[in-house]
Amino acid sequence: MTERKPPGVDFESWVDRQIRNADARGEFAELPGAGKPLPSEVDSTYDELWWVKRKMAREGFSVLPPTLALRKEAEDALEAALGAPSERAARRIVEEINAKIREVMFKPPPGPPLGKKPYDVEEVVRRWRERRAG
Repeated sequence: MTERKPPGVDFESWVDRQIRNADARGEFAELPGAGKPLPSEVDSTYDELWWVKRKMAREGFSVLPPTLALRKEAEDALEAALGAPSERAARRIVEEINAKIREVMFKPPPGPPLGKKPYDVEEVVRRWRERRAG
């Protein structure tokens, strides 16, 4: 528990003494970031969601607009289809992502345009076969 400021003691000198005593006890030695420069966010304007953004960055979590998330998912699905263990699995992967792409084409969510059209299943399967043959 922090001791109370005694009456008649100047507040600033009391706080300085508290800090000096804590430093002497080594209470500041193991703080995160000790001995390192301040993070670049300190120089930027105040953002009330700074802690959310920092937590997301630390956890490797990001939130993309729906169309950008689907664009990434479509690219990942194409790679997954090309590396699928069977032609049937490749077709299933492409058909599932095509259904999502068609849905966004006809009912676009807010955000940037998708910029994707459904994949040609036969073309993807042809490429899948070529990878397997080579």
